[in-house]
Amino acid sequence: MAGPTTTQRGPAGRADTSARPPRIGPEERRIGRRTLLILIGVAAALLTAFAVWVLYGSSWLRVERVSTSGVEVLTRAEVEAVAAVPLGAPLISVDTGAMEARLRQKLPRIDSVDVVRSWPHGIGLKVTERKPVLLVEKGAKFIEVDGSGVRFATVDRAPEGVPLLELTPARSASLRRFGSDRLLQEAVQVAGELPTGVAGDTEAVRVTSYDGISLRLTRDRVVTWGSSEDGAVKARVLTALMKAAPKAGHFDVSAPTAPAVSAS
Repeated sequence: MAGPTTTQRGPAGRADTSARPPRIGPEERRIGRRTLLILIGVAAALLTAFAVWVLYGSSWLRVERVSTSGVEVLTRAEVEAVAAVPLGAPLISVDTGAMEARLRQKLPRIDSVDVVRSWPHGIGLKVTERKPVLLVEKGAKFIEVDGSGVRFATVDRAPEGVPLLELTPARSASLRRFGSDRLLQEAVQVAGELPTGVAGDTEAVRVTSYDGISLRLTRDRVVTWGSSEDGAVKARVLTALMKAAPKAGHFDVSAPTAPAVSAS
């Protein structure tokens, strides 16, 4: 059978290109890329504008409620009044740092506070109050001192279970060297290292000098503690002494390697 004629094959040496798509030139490609970038930019701008509107302009993410946790002596009403959370404001616009600083400044009983956004409509105030470890008597009132030596509140009644500080340093080289503030810190450290059972029975921590710290316990018992050094060791020794001699009236752990016990 005869093959296709020259007319059917087309001009000699040329392939039939009638079925191929037209080629896109460099200029058309540049225009296409530019158009795509413009569309992406417009879409991004629209999304950004929408997000800004949702956060700041819409009613979807606004402050509607405040929750407070961690309060013991303070009340929720006290904390929330000082916090002054702007109800109805966009949640994103609440200055949590400024609110935390204001709470710590105006309520010194607060040791730390975290102001957190609770999406979509809440603000949470997570409060940690200072715990008194000693009391300083001032007239008919009492100043509470925490474990860092901070005098943070004055109360009319002494909290139960918190010992009184009897700071009566003699006019000595010890007082001139350390000062009353340092002696207060020493007393705070001793109070913080007392065994649980002893701490509950401690009525007063008496400080006459840097190494002249003693404890006045219930039932007219006295503990000579010495300085605040080796507090953990002294606590263990005192616990053992009180178990061995439960009816003793005087315990001396100022030299924990050579403790002493006496009737009074």
